[in-house]
Amino acid sequence: MQADFWYSKSLAEMSDREWEALCDGCGKCCLNKLIDEETDELVHTNVACELLNTHSCACSDYVNRFARVPDCLKITRDKLADYYWLPSTCAYRLLAEGKALPSWHPLRTGSKSAMHKAGQSVRGKVVHESQAGDWEDHIITWAS
Repeated sequence: MQADFWYSKSLAEMSDREWEALCDGCGKCCLNKLIDEETDELVHTNVACELLNTHSCACSDYVNRFARVPDCLKITRDKLADYYWLPSTCAYRLLAEGKALPSWHPLRTGSKSAMHKAGQSVRGKVVHESQAGDWEDHIITWAS
C-alpha cells in the first residue's frame, strides 16, 4: 500500500486492501442500534454483537461473520450513503465528507494503541447481547 493513500485517492479509487485498512477497528459499528418508536430516531446502545472481542475491539470470526450474524452489514463504497449511522469518527464517513482522519487513527499512528488511549474504541464500555437484558437500558450517545 502507498503511504498516506487516503490523501491521494478517492474512496472509489482505493483497492480493497486500502478500503479495509481505513477501518480503525474501534468496534462502534458492531454495537446494536434501536429505532425510537415515537420519533423514528436511530439511537446507539452499548450492546455489542456476540462476535465482538471487547478487548481488541475486533470481530472474533471476521471471515464467517455474515453466516454467523445475519444482520451483520458489510460497509461498501456503493452503499456508504445508506450507513448514516456510522460514528462521526469513522474513517469511511470522514473521508466521504471530505474530512481528515483523526490524529489517533491507526493509519496515522501505526497502531491501535493511540485510538484506545484516546477513548475512541468500545474497549471497557460495552456488554455482549447475551448479558445486556433490555437494550433500552443501554442507550448511549458516545458512539454516534
